[in-house]
Amino acid sequence: MIIKICGLRTAEHAIVAADAGADMIGLVFAPSRRQVSVEQAVAIVAALRRIPPPHPKIVGLFVNTPPAAVNATADAVGLDLVQLSGDESLADAAGVSRPILKSIRMDGSEREAAWVGAGVRLLVDAHVAGAYGGTGARADWAAAAELSRRAPIMLAGGLDPASVAAAIAQVRPWGVDVSSGVEEDGDKSAAKIRAFIAAARGAARS
Repeated sequence: MIIKICGLRTAEHAIVAADAGADMIGLVFAPSRRQVSVEQAVAIVAALRRIPPPHPKIVGLFVNTPPAAVNATADAVGLDLVQLSGDESLADAAGVSRPILKSIRMDGSEREAAWVGAGVRLLVDAHVAGAYGGTGARADWAAAAELSRRAPIMLAGGLDPASVAAAIAQVRPWGVDVSSGVEEDGDKSAAKIRAFIAAARGAARS
């Protein structure tokens, strides 16, 4: 089970996630209250690399960003993967220099259908009109479970320490992703990060 803690903005919380056993951490470069600058991201990655391995993989989240700009940020920060969370096409993905995690919202569009079976890891998020993720709304677990029988998916959308075990039991995803579900008053909570990872690990073993 791959566990991703997304929307981190401080080295402190990134290190908490790493120490608790997160496999990936997500840094948001798209406009959002969780957005980080390249300079902030470089500092977070440097702090992670100073702690003993294993180190979590660094995922950069982008929304409708030109591939050249994605690649420039990936090189500057040292990203391991790129998460495309907008309306990107397969042609856009072809220009990205890192492995891709593509966010889909099960909206029934032809654009999303093209990604299924394209050989790209998929992240299933909640469908909220006008939003590109990070809303805290729960994804459609039934639809996600059906898709996970055909392709490996990472499940996001409304997960938290109390719900992640049930989500894993129903959907059987390749991984889980959380952002707002490990926050307190809009900021990341070290206790919730640890609790989420422990709950997900426990569910994956059962």
